[in-house]
Amino acid sequence: MTSRVFEVFRRERAGAPMQHAGSVVAPDARFAEIYAREQYGRRGESEALWLVPREAVGEIDEFVDEFDLKYRRVDGYSIKERLREARARAGTSLRDLPGGR
Repeated sequence: MTSRVFEVFRRERAGAPMQHAGSVVAPDARFAEIYAREQYGRRGESEALWLVPREAVGEIDEFVDEFDLKYRRVDGYSIKERLREARARAGTSLRDLPGGR
């Protein structure tokens, strides 16, 4: 019988976020549940447990630029730079506009 790796996520108290607690190796989901309960829940340190086969966990490592919300960053948001970029894409410059410098 081959073993599988299951990732365990736990919540310490009601309202708290789920956090990765660790992994258990078991031949099937039922044994993994028993191992997870024993390892992460027997002393009452967890209010809830999630058990996920490792192969079901996916990673998102590429993000599209449309979600790059610079105005939310601490280092600031330069409206002048954004306008300059938009005008460059449109083929106009600040000097082409009335009152431009």
